[in-house]
Amino acid sequence: MCESCGCGITAGQEKPIRPEHEHMPGAPTAVRVLRHLLSENDHQAAHNREHFDDHGVLAVNLMSSPGAGKTSLLEATIDALGNELALAVIVGDLETENDAQRVRAHGVPAVQISTGSACHLDAHMVQAGLQGLDLEGADILFIENVGNLVCPASFDLGQHRNVTLLSVPEGDDKPAKYPVMFRTADLVVLTKTDLLPYLTEFSPDRAEQNLRALASEVKLIRTSTREPASFNAWLDWLRAEAAAQRSRVQLGTTRHSHGVGSPPHPAGGEHRAQAHRHP
Repeated sequence: MCESCGCGITAGQEKPIRPEHEHMPGAPTAVRVLRHLLSENDHQAAHNREHFDDHGVLAVNLMSSPGAGKTSLLEATIDALGNELALAVIVGDLETENDAQRVRAHGVPAVQISTGSACHLDAHMVQAGLQGLDLEGADILFIENVGNLVCPASFDLGQHRNVTLLSVPEGDDKPAKYPVMFRTADLVVLTKTDLLPYLTEFSPDRAEQNLRALASEVKLIRTSTREPASFNAWLDWLRAEAAAQRSRVQLGTTRHSHGVGSPPHPAGGEHRAQAHRHP
């Protein structure tokens, strides 16, 4: 089951964990299954990362609570960068294709992954989604994770960067309440800032203080899809990250996003890419 909330073993994890679809007997079963689950997930994530690097694509994992504005952020990003960078999207939700349809309406290829009862994407789901997505010529792949501030932080998908959204209506104490999610972030994006005049109980400064209390030096930027000028910092960050990925590809190096799933080298650091070959 999921380490954080017990949401269940996903279809992508079923085969590597229980090839005979039989539970192991004894009290330590859950621990052994969980360790195997995460180990197999990290193995698949390494394959995914190699696939992204082979195509010169920057993979960005977008995480947030439901309704924080991930899809709206993507739509505005596509409109702003669509003629400059080639984008592709994988969307994770329990059900429906609503968000993928919204992305496709902007002329960007998008694959929807329905997770069923699982409250997060895992590396096997992303690998399956990649079967229906041509990354040739793409610059950035956005992976819009399932809306949840807990479990998505625990699963490496093969991404190079984690971006966590915090929306004004949620409250400025979310970094304190969900430290794992915000510790794994390479960037925090404060969304719906146009609501600040109406939701006066939210303090951007207090939100940042709660973030810094986690010993995190990650950058926090403020955005609103209704205020195009507020997107400049976000777009500049994406441009810089896409350029850095192109440089890494030329040098034969790669990088892991910050946090869970990273290898022994410093979290978020660059390292020499290793070849992983599928059977």
